[in-house]
Amino acid sequence: MKTVYIVGAGLGDVDYLTVRGRRLLTRADVLIYDALADDRLLEWVPSSCLCLDVGKRGGKPSTPQSDIDRLLVAYCTQGKQVVRLKAGDPFVFGRSASEIRALKAANCPFEVVPGISSVLAAPLLAGIPLTDTQLSSGFAASSAHDPDALPWDALAQLDTLVFLMGGRKLAAICQRLTQAGKLPQTPIAIVRWAGRSQQRVWTGTLDNIVNRTAGESLSPAVIVVGEVVQLRDALWCDVWNTVEESMVDETRPLAGKTVLVTRSTGQSSDFQGMLSAAGANALSTPALEIGPPSSWEALDAAIDRRSEFDWVIFSSSNGVDFLFDRLQNKGLDARALAGLKIAVVGRKTAKSLDRRGLQPDFIPPDFVADSLVEHFPEPVAGRRFLCPRVETGGRELLMRQFTEAGAQVTMVPAYESRCPAALTPEALSALRQGTVDVVTFASSKTVKNFDRLVEAAGGISLEKVALASIGPQTTESCLKYFDRCDLEAEEFTIDGLYQSIVRWADSRSTRSA
Repeated sequence: MKTVYIVGAGLGDVDYLTVRGRRLLTRADVLIYDALADDRLLEWVPSSCLCLDVGKRGGKPSTPQSDIDRLLVAYCTQGKQVVRLKAGDPFVFGRSASEIRALKAANCPFEVVPGISSVLAAPLLAGIPLTDTQLSSGFAASSAHDPDALPWDALAQLDTLVFLMGGRKLAAICQRLTQAGKLPQTPIAIVRWAGRSQQRVWTGTLDNIVNRTAGESLSPAVIVVGEVVQLRDALWCDVWNTVEESMVDETRPLAGKTVLVTRSTGQSSDFQGMLSAAGANALSTPALEIGPPSSWEALDAAIDRRSEFDWVIFSSSNGVDFLFDRLQNKGLDARALAGLKIAVVGRKTAKSLDRRGLQPDFIPPDFVADSLVEHFPEPVAGRRFLCPRVETGGRELLMRQFTEAGAQVTMVPAYESRCPAALTPEALSALRQGTVDVVTFASSKTVKNFDRLVEAAGGISLEKVALASIGPQTTESCLKYFDRCDLEAEEFTIDGLYQSIVRWADSRSTRSA
């Protein structure tokens, strides 16, 4: 029986996950994760990993803890490598005790891996020390989920207080503390989305902070109460200014822009990283769920008779990943493809192949599938091609071109793509509030599925949102589903898509100037 790893995800940004946490993600068969874990963390799990979102979102339905406990035990007893990814640190308001009891009762081995708690990190990233020789000899951390359960008379006697899960209870927190003896002028700070590109800090006092934050969304937030809040300006201004400027530097090309990246589940961190580095508030939402095909029979048969083929054509990184995962499942590795030549469509597909220690024999110009046959390095007539591809909805043009040129083409389902159940809460909120400036699409399927997700959500207008396409086929889908496409990459790659957004933002800045 394999060990269940209960891993702290930290602040919700990939930069704050521990090295051990990342290593465990790369070996997971099943990932059971919380809502506040950065979805870019999913990119480190294997493509065959089953990912289950059991996140608890305030005010909305969430997976019962008892169900989470049962999932951990069930998959562990099936011999799966299970990673339970929890926001922050597993032992700080993480409900880990229930999960550990269930695992122990079922004799399932487990290990708890620490994470960086927002209790400590959020004040630091806001420039607020929790202790000080003059102002604070210590601090207490509490959950404000149920104010009636807290000992306010005792808390009011302490120098510094930290509250989690208190955004919706801010008025009650301030009232209870002043009633218990805290001065109305006691400083208070609210740190929202600590460590993320959209981090924001409000400061005030117990008697004015509610008015100062009226109309603002204060979740997820960490609340700090005490005289140490003053030190944010008095002692830490240089440190804080450095952090603040790194987040809102107006000289960066996408400063002040919010870009929503539609993507496959478990993909896109490089692109989001590029956007964030350029100053954008880069959000993402899965518009494709990638999983195994309905049957492995055709792919297994093709692997068994691989010596009958001359070329393997990969038109997506998913095809690469699932074929190699299947080879490993059969006790094989890259050497099984010895004697076969490999063609790939797309730079990202080439990178996926490179991670497997192989280099393609041919990449078409401009990374465009339609030019594959035209520029193929040898006559295709009589050649035998194996094409691992998506099970349904794949483009037939490429295969038809090879067949018409006299090639023998065997297409086998290596994976399947589906539409997710819903937009992520973060993306949905931004779209409804009208704060999204650009939505990006890297495939026709993401366009189709995003249209379906937006329609299902209701109450969303894309009238003032620019739609950005990676290339001609994706642009056609934008025109089909949205009657417009506002920008298209000149080079049909993620880099090209990024450059088109930068040019678009620059043109808007020039016009407004």
